[in-house]
Amino acid sequence: MQQIAGQISLARGARPKVFAPRFGVACLGFCLLAALLISWQPLQLSIVTIFLFAGPHNLVEFRYFLARMPVRWGRSRCFYTVGLGGVALLTATYALLYALGQSWYLNETAWTLCIAGWNTALVLWLCVLVHLRGRQTKRRDWSWVFAVGFALCAGAWVAPVLFSLALVYLHPLVALWFLDRQLKRTRPEWRKTYHLCLAALPLILALMWTQAASAPNLAADDALSWRIAQHAGAGLLTNVSSHLLVATHVFLETIHYGVWLVLMPLVGLGARLWQTDRIPLASRRTGWPRIVRAALVLGVLLVLALWLSFAVNYTTTRDLYFTFAMAHVLAEAPFLIRLL
Repeated sequence: MQQIAGQISLARGARPKVFAPRFGVACLGFCLLAALLISWQPLQLSIVTIFLFAGPHNLVEFRYFLARMPVRWGRSRCFYTVGLGGVALLTATYALLYALGQSWYLNETAWTLCIAGWNTALVLWLCVLVHLRGRQTKRRDWSWVFAVGFALCAGAWVAPVLFSLALVYLHPLVALWFLDRQLKRTRPEWRKTYHLCLAALPLILALMWTQAASAPNLAADDALSWRIAQHAGAGLLTNVSSHLLVATHVFLETIHYGVWLVLMPLVGLGARLWQTDRIPLASRRTGWPRIVRAALVLGVLLVLALWLSFAVNYTTTRDLYFTFAMAHVLAEAPFLIRLL
């Protein structure tokens, strides 16, 4: 029996070693192809990728977060209260700032000060979450995070708009961190291959930059093209080609969508989107199965509504999406910190 068990375990252990190189080749091939196409037509692919994948990737994230949410918070009650409360409050204030900015109620100076204050609240919220997570294990003392946080707050006040732009470019990379944490739990033998892929990512970006650095600025003849270029930082980094900026941002967003729509379901969900048997909130007696199922159905309907809105008025829908999608950006923080 021991010999048979050993053979079975050996067979199970051999499969990932065979699959890991294929996993790496597929990831690198996808990144290279995306970089090539996006460098060629960054504006058009920005429109297409957001139209097709923005809503579905939010739905998959929501499904993943539901699966990671415990039925009873127990010792983590303070952590989840601060985490989810911060998501709600920061999202509401972000939407309010957007509305005030669009109505021109705030002048440029007041709007900049408000953005600096919002960024400061974001950084301090993250610091508190990291500190609370560290306190849950006696061997961890992460109080040093406040020193880093205060330094970042200083940067948020010195250059508030540049700080916000940095968050735009850093957010897509959070998906790569999620994937690494999930691989550690479910596919640890794939992590070395995955880390090699991550090491190649800066080289792919450098290749894109060498090709796009000398490219002329994108033609911003209409409101949509102008918004896409501004979102990528063309109004701030005036010495950098807007072609390069948009291409870089679209490439990072494409990697973000690829992680959540393909790789995280492959290694993280362990079930199809509509299967709730592995969601504690739906499968436990003390959970809320009907509410969870209704939330997933509502999520599917919202994706369909988003596609319809994009088809009717892409420019306005895009602006509103990036405003209210701040909720999913913020929601990533507590769940990622819980994986540390």
